[in-house]
Amino acid sequence: MLDFFTIFSKGGIVLWCFQGTSQLFTPAVNSLIKTVILQERTGNNTYTHEALQLKYKLDNEFELVFVVAYQKILQLSYIDKFLTDIQMEFRNKYKDCLTDGLACGTFNFKGSFDEILRFNEEESRAIAKSQKKMKTFDESLKSKKTVSSMIENKKEEKKPAKGKENKPVKEQVVKETVKKTEQTAAVLGEMDELTIQKNREKMFAKMSGKKPVKTASASPKAETPKKKGKQATKWEMGGTNKDAVSLDYSSLNGSGDATINGSMEEKHGTPSAEEQRWVGQMKGGLRDLDEEESEDEEVEEEKGVQESVKRKKCCCNISVKLCDSVAAKLEGKVLGTFSTTANTVKQTLQDSCVNILEPKRRIDILRDAMECKQKGRPYVVTFCGVNGVGKSTNLAKICFWLIENGFRVLIAACDTFRAGAVEQLRTHTRKLNALHPPDKNGQHMVQLYEKGYGKDAAGIAMESINYARDCHIDVVLVDTAGRMQDNEPLMRALSKLIKVNQPDLVLFVGEALVGNEAVDQLTKFNQALADHSNMTNPRLIDGIVLTKFDTIDDKVGAAISMTYTTGQPIVFVGTGQTYTDLRNLNVKAVVNALLK
Repeated sequence: MLDFFTIFSKGGIVLWCFQGTSQLFTPAVNSLIKTVILQERTGNNTYTHEALQLKYKLDNEFELVFVVAYQKILQLSYIDKFLTDIQMEFRNKYKDCLTDGLACGTFNFKGSFDEILRFNEEESRAIAKSQKKMKTFDESLKSKKTVSSMIENKKEEKKPAKGKENKPVKEQVVKETVKKTEQTAAVLGEMDELTIQKNREKMFAKMSGKKPVKTASASPKAETPKKKGKQATKWEMGGTNKDAVSLDYSSLNGSGDATINGSMEEKHGTPSAEEQRWVGQMKGGLRDLDEEESEDEEVEEEKGVQESVKRKKCCCNISVKLCDSVAAKLEGKVLGTFSTTANTVKQTLQDSCVNILEPKRRIDILRDAMECKQKGRPYVVTFCGVNGVGKSTNLAKICFWLIENGFRVLIAACDTFRAGAVEQLRTHTRKLNALHPPDKNGQHMVQLYEKGYGKDAAGIAMESINYARDCHIDVVLVDTAGRMQDNEPLMRALSKLIKVNQPDLVLFVGEALVGNEAVDQLTKFNQALADHSNMTNPRLIDGIVLTKFDTIDDKVGAAISMTYTTGQPIVFVGTGQTYTDLRNLNVKAVVNALLK
């Protein structure tokens, strides 16, 4: 019932192979290697590819991989035991060859394979046919009871039934009730006398015009305090009406710095000296994140690797899978003489995290934009994400970086939903043109394509791309509205925009502050793009922009969570509020912060 079985080394050399059908299994095995083994997802030994179910087992001592494939509809319960038996048999039979490194030799394993497969299939059939046997009398609890324990002795007092041991007799209940009634009556009598006395004092005080003197109450009940009325909340630094005058920036003669119509434009038209220093700093590729070092830093004693990863904002499920993958990678590995278990585990986890964060494919925006420029068409980048993560701000940073490298940029204002979105991009455009004035470059380096609010975002993006092609603009940056991952109408609109315009790069903008939420956002964005596109090969997220990275200290687990979920690389990292605060991801710095 097995369709395919193979044994190969981690270096890619096939040692032995069995194929039961004429089906081509190369794509399935290549997909297993690419998406599971190379991406450190070996915690679960099951992988599904189209109609095939693949199971694998790693031999870390000899660096071998055992893979078996069968149809997904079959329920084969003996596969795990079969893989273990095959592994042990192959190791024992060819141990000398594997130790000497003779991986290219001839391995005659057909006989042993058929024998182990036949034995496991017969054992599985026997277990399936065997029914559950009834217990014999000797195995039952009744056989353990003695004859004397089953004889009932009437002279012995009967024990009360279960649940009735603490119930009192009727007479005791009556006595206790009478006693309580007498006590209650005595208290009520005292209360009545006290009340009469108080009423007399109040009456005499009213007749004489004096206020009644409060006497200590001998009542067992304390007087309930009066309820206070609702009080207004006082906020710290909330300000009062007197402060409104100094905070009013609307008048020309006020104490504010600028107005919206007049001097605000003048302020943005003449950049400050500090802003002028930004020009020329971002030519070429972006710098990597700086690795923080501290001399007095003490390494905390962690309870475990998994807890350490969780504390760094890494998703709980992903931290478990990552640690399971490391455990599978270390199983059967022989330690060196001077290496300890803790150091080996930490080094293996570090290597796994580096493999996860390193990009599996090349994303070079400058090179791709240059190729599109030579072909006479604009390079299109679409930004998507949830509300408030910094899409427009980081779009402006990437725009500044592209201008520094000599590209003309068109910003498409496709966020027609949020109030102030177009005005925000208009301000960024005016400021970027002030930093790179047309006098020096001979033309406007940044232009804004806007159609106002309430329009179709997909149509605006298409018109902006056509406009960029006609005006020979190099790059188009498409800004989209923020949307929650569960909002189906907005997710359909995003899928339509990407399907109609087919951008060269789709970037998901996410915060570095979130943990489990990042996984949910990425998964549902990808799922929505796949479900609503109605295409055989839908466009999904190509890369990630991680924002607010300067606010998380060493809580860098979100980077692992996002990359592990989609397998897509982190293209940019936002580290501040200015246009120059854009970096490449320094993989080693992130991994060191995760494990310190």
